[in-house]
Amino acid sequence: MLRRLLLFSLLSFIIFAACNSAEEKKAQQAKEQAITDSIKLIYHSRDANKEVDAFMQKLHKKSAFNGNVLIAKKGKIIYENAFGWADYLRKDSLKIRSQFELASVSKPLTATGILLLVQEGKLKLDQQVKEFFPDFPYEGITVRMLLTHRSGLINYVYFTDDLWPDKKKGMTNMDVMKILAERKPAPYAKPDTRFHYNNSNFMILGAIIEKVSGQSFTVFMQENIFRPAGMKNTHVYSKADYEKIPTDVVGHDKVWRRSVVQNFHDGPVGDKGIYSTVEDLFLFDRAMREGRLINQSWQDSAYAPHNKKSIKGVFNYGFGWRTFEQGKEHVVYHTGWWHGFKNLYVRDLKNDVTIVLLSNMANGSLTHLDDLFKILDMPVIRQGAYNGSGDYVGE
Repeated sequence: MLRRLLLFSLLSFIIFAACNSAEEKKAQQAKEQAITDSIKLIYHSRDANKEVDAFMQKLHKKSAFNGNVLIAKKGKIIYENAFGWADYLRKDSLKIRSQFELASVSKPLTATGILLLVQEGKLKLDQQVKEFFPDFPYEGITVRMLLTHRSGLINYVYFTDDLWPDKKKGMTNMDVMKILAERKPAPYAKPDTRFHYNNSNFMILGAIIEKVSGQSFTVFMQENIFRPAGMKNTHVYSKADYEKIPTDVVGHDKVWRRSVVQNFHDGPVGDKGIYSTVEDLFLFDRAMREGRLINQSWQDSAYAPHNKKSIKGVFNYGFGWRTFEQGKEHVVYHTGWWHGFKNLYVRDLKNDVTIVLLSNMANGSLTHLDDLFKILDMPVIRQGAYNGSGDYVGE
């Protein structure tokens, strides 16, 4: 008996020491990564790319761009700046670490969370939504179809206005899932028959993350995506959790006097609802390139076109990413537009260029970027810039 007790004690000590060693190693790795990330963010305005600065100054003055910008080449920031107001009524100037509602730029981050669960074997792309939500009223819709906007569902934003009683209280993803189950709104098309971009797909993916992980979308993304990527200023903010979203940046619709009030549609997340900074999105780009979130195989799947017909010959949609492919050029990106915020996030995979433009003035300034792309020696990423054959035709 004494020998058994001694052996048990020895084994317990070894296991405890190993656990402590593993935790210490993980903590040390996190510290080292934080130092590496801080080095990546080193930037001096005196080193700003002069051509890019001239372009951005013109975009601000002539096209009314109001927001923050970061541009990097091969992992080094070559331009970073903040233009204009965070809140026009208060005359608060934007800061480089101001948090913006990413709107649909949230979708690539949500897709990364889904693919992480797939990579870990906790989820399969061809599992149907009904496996997670048995009362989901539509047959044959899979995780893959949600990721590629081929579910055929209609946008929940368009049919819940009259169905949600408390307009001051944000809906949750589960509230929307319940409304879908009870009201059964007619789908736009049969599953997997066509590309139809809409927010319902990624709202449901957010709900699936919660179901599979057993965590709120907020906690899951913080622990599995934001923190590992070094995104210290990125959070999920939902009107279901906050009476007022805790950010100083206010969205404005086309003219300054129209600041946009958030409402119950700012409750569901996954399709939107992630708030971040230009620097954090740059760190996300680097974390992806370094394979610290999902491996290269799943990234390749995410960046591949998943719709049979391309748009204008060169544009398509992958798993949560819009795609551009022309010859050897390969760019993934996403746009975002919601409640006074308008954004563009571009990752040139071939030339290793990162462009982050976050704006709290929803105007047309981000449609005038052709010259910026040319300055950076990369393809123009604007669908209206190409004809049906995929040839560039300009503005």
